[in-house]
Amino acid sequence: MSSVRLTRASGLGLGVAMLWFSLLVLIPLAAVVATAAAGGWDGFWQAVTNEQTAAAIRLTVGTALLVTVVNVVMGTLIAWVLVRDRFPGQRALEVLIDVPFALPTIVAGLVLLSLYGPDSPLGVDIANTRAAVFLAFLFVTLPFVVRTVQPVLAELDREVEEAAASLGASRLTTFRRIILPALAPAIAAGAALSFARGVSEYGSLVLLSGNLPRRTEVTSVRILSSIENDNLDNAAAVATVLLAVSFAVIVALDVIQRRVGRRG
Repeated sequence: MSSVRLTRASGLGLGVAMLWFSLLVLIPLAAVVATAAAGGWDGFWQAVTNEQTAAAIRLTVGTALLVTVVNVVMGTLIAWVLVRDRFPGQRALEVLIDVPFALPTIVAGLVLLSLYGPDSPLGVDIANTRAAVFLAFLFVTLPFVVRTVQPVLAELDREVEEAAASLGASRLTTFRRIILPALAPAIAAGAALSFARGVSEYGSLVLLSGNLPRRTEVTSVRILSSIENDNLDNAAAVATVLLAVSFAVIVALDVIQRRVGRRG
């Protein structure tokens, strides 16, 4: 088996990239885990199983998972419409999809509170409810699946679909056996980004959800509260749980997209 030898320039580039990645990601994450472990297993367990903290973790992770499922379906559908159809107002829709990227999250929270709060012009008041958390997560994660799937869908060879149709394949079979395997990596990437953004969200929901303990309080608010009370160990413990959950979700999505790709 021949070994791969890096050139001097490639080795230097790899070293710089790993140093930059370590400074921005690996070292901070290691510091968070080390802080969480400083109090021992008992301290860590008490921090994450505290009734208020456990409720915040369940709400955050559960809502983020549900929002991710919705985004996988609706994001793929929106990307399909934008790529395969032409209609009036399409360019405006393209711009609007990116608004959650550009809008500061606290401003998004104010907008959502104005539309769906006590003074809602739509007559819909979901302030201080779990529906508010779900809505805020949906708003900030909307573009991820759309923007990861859209370019891949645009590059798909339409002739393959036409060949499948000429051989008698139904539209559902064509989508399941040809289109979906090609889109699976992009969908998985968008889903991972959507979930990660959801579990870490703060600004867009802090005004609308009310941050009610054991009802609408999410982990980001719980972490901030621990830091303000000078309890860094508890904050790091909750952050470590979110890190582990996010890693598990990313691995699961990768496994799913590989299996979908092989079946195609």
